[in-house]
Amino acid sequence: MYKIYIKFLIDFTVSFVILIITFPFLFIVTLLLTLVNEGKPFFFQLRPGKNEQLFKIIKFKTMNDKRDSDGNLLPDAKRLTKVGQLVRKTSLDEIPQLLNVLKSEMSLIGPRPLLPEYLLLYNETQKRRHEVKPGITGWAQVNGRNAISWQQKFEYDVWYVDNVSFLLDCKIVFLTIKKVFKREGITAENSVSAEAFKGN
Repeated sequence: MYKIYIKFLIDFTVSFVILIITFPFLFIVTLLLTLVNEGKPFFFQLRPGKNEQLFKIIKFKTMNDKRDSDGNLLPDAKRLTKVGQLVRKTSLDEIPQLLNVLKSEMSLIGPRPLLPEYLLLYNETQKRRHEVKPGITGWAQVNGRNAISWQQKFEYDVWYVDNVSFLLDCKIVFLTIKKVFKREGITAENSVSAEAFKGN
């Protein structure tokens, strides 16, 4: 009952209310990112959702598109703007995904949507993370986020799929807020972004 109906209603209602309440603040963040990212405040990318169906995720763009003399993008650390760094540290870059939640492409709580190219690399157990909608935050995020191994992330994701409940989701929300304030596990060690998954 919760997993099929109530979770959807909570997702839609909470996302709508948060977007309305925070709109003035989000407008300012959008304006600042527009200025530092040459008119591109948002980042769009295809991600697999429930049942591996692809959708376009939307996030605040925290890195610019500066390239070297050969036309290659500079390393992430050199493209991360000061505004983008602040947005990422406070996890504000995730807020636009509330629009994905309103479109029923995502949930507030669930396994994070990863890159489409990873689909061919999962084993049968890891594929089960796609039995539910992906989330803005999830069990893996509150248990280490980018600071844990891929194997651990997938184990947490599948555990969530098997144990999803209202109380568990409430616990994840509480732990997420706690981690945002403590700024824990935002990046992998010695890296701006998480290391790419290369298979098992």
